[in-house]
Amino acid sequence: MEQEQLKKFRVWFGDYVAGFYGDDEFVNANLELKEKHSLRVCGEMAYLTGELGLTENQRRIADVTALFHDVGRFEQFVKYRTYSDHRSMNHCLLAVEVLRREKVLEQVDGRERELIEKAIEYHGIMELPSGLDEECLLFSKLVRDADKLDIFYVVLGYYEQYRDHPNKFALEIEYPDKPRYSEEVIEWILSGQRIDYSKLRTLNDARLCQLGWVYDVNFTATLKRIKQRGFLEKMFDFLPKTEDISKVREKILGYVDSRIEKEK
Repeated sequence: MEQEQLKKFRVWFGDYVAGFYGDDEFVNANLELKEKHSLRVCGEMAYLTGELGLTENQRRIADVTALFHDVGRFEQFVKYRTYSDHRSMNHCLLAVEVLRREKVLEQVDGRERELIEKAIEYHGIMELPSGLDEECLLFSKLVRDADKLDIFYVVLGYYEQYRDHPNKFALEIEYPDKPRYSEEVIEWILSGQRIDYSKLRTLNDARLCQLGWVYDVNFTATLKRIKQRGFLEKMFDFLPKTEDISKVREKILGYVDSRIEKEK
């Protein structure tokens, strides 16, 4: 893949997204959220590919994957007014559909196009399929990690906005803001299991689920970034101060520290 192609993809992305903005402030706020998220994920991807010492061509493929990983979100939100896949449609599959419909990757080498599309398709599923070849696995892991790094930043920012100015909050809150949390979610985290999103019932469940993402982080460089930025401690500040949450805190922070220590 040539560097010149990356510039064209950036221009196409900006033009494509611009076409969804209109007069609805709620829709515009949520579209802007995903547009900025996509660009920041490119930055997180650059960090990861640099830490892993990937080749220039691998970095370009990874950059395109990051840029387009959520390109289905814009059509999804305008049509359904939600980013919840189970209440609308699979945004990962929609992203691939958009890229094919618009013939965005038509000039990209066939193998490279396959790697980009597969990584995008798999970035939001609960667990990567078995049997993926080495290259497909690499780019799939990369985009999943880069995505999580920025989502931590995004959700912590809007949890803070929602807490401080609930009446002025213009973004979608997918789950009811209740003081409780599900015992099942606590049990999953304490046992080191991935959490089924369909089982989440409250905003606190969602926060716990996001803490549990550390079990699905692929690269130690990602965990180091999460720890350096204090994302986990900040997330715990939004949860009730209970014995259950204390146990989760010990489990999650201990897991991250142990994985980082193993790499020294």
